[in-house]
Amino acid sequence: MTESAFADLVTRVGPVLIFLVAITVVAEIADAAGVFDVAGHWAAGAGRGRTWLLWLLVVGLSCLSTIVLSLDTTAVLLTPVVIKVARQLRLNPLPFAMTTVWLANTASLLLPVSNLTNLLALHRFSDLGLGHSGYVSLALWPALAAIGATVTVLALIHLRDLRGRYSPNAPPAPHDRTLLVVAASVCAALGPAFALGITPAIAASAAAIVLVGTCLIRNRPLLRAVKVPWLIVVGVCVLFIIVDIALTHGLRDLLANWVGTGTGTADLLRVSAVGAGSSNSVDNLPAYLALESVTDNDPRRLMALLIGVNVGPLVTIWASLATILWRDRCRRAGVTISLWRFAWQGAVCASAATVAAVLALSFA
Repeated sequence: MTESAFADLVTRVGPVLIFLVAITVVAEIADAAGVFDVAGHWAAGAGRGRTWLLWLLVVGLSCLSTIVLSLDTTAVLLTPVVIKVARQLRLNPLPFAMTTVWLANTASLLLPVSNLTNLLALHRFSDLGLGHSGYVSLALWPALAAIGATVTVLALIHLRDLRGRYSPNAPPAPHDRTLLVVAASVCAALGPAFALGITPAIAASAAAIVLVGTCLIRNRPLLRAVKVPWLIVVGVCVLFIIVDIALTHGLRDLLANWVGTGTGTADLLRVSAVGAGSSNSVDNLPAYLALESVTDNDPRRLMALLIGVNVGPLVTIWASLATILWRDRCRRAGVTISLWRFAWQGAVCASAATVAAVLALSFA
């Protein structure tokens, strides 16, 4: 790798990794402060004893968490909460757990901060004349279509478990009210900040500084429980280098043949299908990194790729980091699902959501 290529890599990846570390600190402190716990119990109370209404509220929380705080936050922090609440209400926790993992992936299109792939793509969109607002405008209808298709498939598969009623649950565990209010306020402020186009790394870093400062005043020991994803940071850097080397040694030509060059509906579906298939084979981050160079000649093709690598990775456990982390949290909570069942149901949802999103992109 030449010096100029390395400098370009640092310029592009640096802000993404700063955002990843900062938003993880925000999510971890918010979780420890009780934001997700209170939100889960609020949903149980607002559901008024109706299982389907509670589930719809969990859908809303999952979408909000994914869009504003990224898909990993939903998979790692919201999943244990909804499982716990479902068990307290004597409901089957599986529909709620599947809701968080599917929406963690399929709801991660709308904002650049929702998924690392989006943040990486934002640089390319800027080169194509679309900044932050242009990205959001292009992603809006595909994102809504993907969420709608996902919710529909979830409702059909888990229809039986979503019927009936439940008794009111116990209140959430006691939390430091000051820390809880500050953490909730910071999370609420991030949504408008990201939507308005404030640089994600700057907004997330400011939020992290506020929460770390509050913890230093209110609860210093809590900071010891914050887990910064240094291994993921190193892994992303290594992936960039490996993919860059592979692209210069023949991989780019091979991928170019797979994805074609057109921008019609069939062409966009082809790009998304290759992205989804590659993600389920090797993981969505290297799939995006490899395919970006053969789809970044047009904003719609690049968005079609994001649909494939964001919405499509629902078939294999390793298709996205969020799914891997989700499975670990489910295991800890005693919730299991066979790989076969996960695969066929995920394939149905991924197919429906991907096609819906691409059609929305094509005809918007």
